[in-house]
Amino acid sequence: MTSPNWLTITQGTAPLLVSIPHTGIDLAGLDSRLVSTWLGRRDCDWWIDKLYDFATELGATIVHTAISRTVIDVNRDPSGVSLYPGQATTTLCPTDTFDGDPLYRMGDEPTPAEIDQRRETYFVPYHAALRAEIDRLRGMHENIVLYDCHSIRSVLPRLFEGTLPVFNLGTNEGKSTDPVLQQKVAAILGATGETWVVNGRFKGGWITRSFGQPQNGVHALQMEISNRGYMREPAEKGSPGNWPVPYDATYAAPIRATLKTILETAIEWAGR
Repeated sequence: MTSPNWLTITQGTAPLLVSIPHTGIDLAGLDSRLVSTWLGRRDCDWWIDKLYDFATELGATIVHTAISRTVIDVNRDPSGVSLYPGQATTTLCPTDTFDGDPLYRMGDEPTPAEIDQRRETYFVPYHAALRAEIDRLRGMHENIVLYDCHSIRSVLPRLFEGTLPVFNLGTNEGKSTDPVLQQKVAAILGATGETWVVNGRFKGGWITRSFGQPQNGVHALQMEISNRGYMREPAEKGSPGNWPVPYDATYAAPIRATLKTILETAIEWAGR
């Protein structure tokens, strides 16, 4: 089956599936309805595809959407139920940014029917691609690792207090993966000298929670990285003049080395 042009699937044979759901900047024709296109792209997981581009060399399979999370967030519960009850978060089809700024011009917000249409057009194919690749890899390996890649600004008072740790590993409170794999990744994080946490503010989104089934050989990890770990993140909120910061491979090299070690460890563990 041919994939839509916004969905990229790179097939490998290692027991590792890498999901990249939030680097897309394609606004799917919403430009005129948004307060600004810059605002519509501000919460993108900037440069995560570049940060992990070594994954293909490891034999990983990669699923990547070019559609912006402003159009639809493929890492939310498709029913619209909050993944973090009682805490501020964005929705399946967000109407505001992480900072709480309105995304749409007054009266141009998506209707329930439009949300349903976006779900069928973008959400369903992304998850179908993940399921197909999980099934393909499970046909080759007894255990596989689904690694969901994310990043976020380090300071977002609406979403969390203070400054977020550089590394935020989520495993749905240990339900989405074998504890040994979680411990191995945590040990790598602990050796970096950077701040890190397991199942802190970010415990894993819908991808981790819905696909992570250790009892069936599918072990899901979400890695949320604070932007300062690989970008010269501005101290202030960010504006069209200073955000996003261009990707700097030299600046990102240390964290990239850590991430490569994590993926290599996941492959080795799954193939044990």
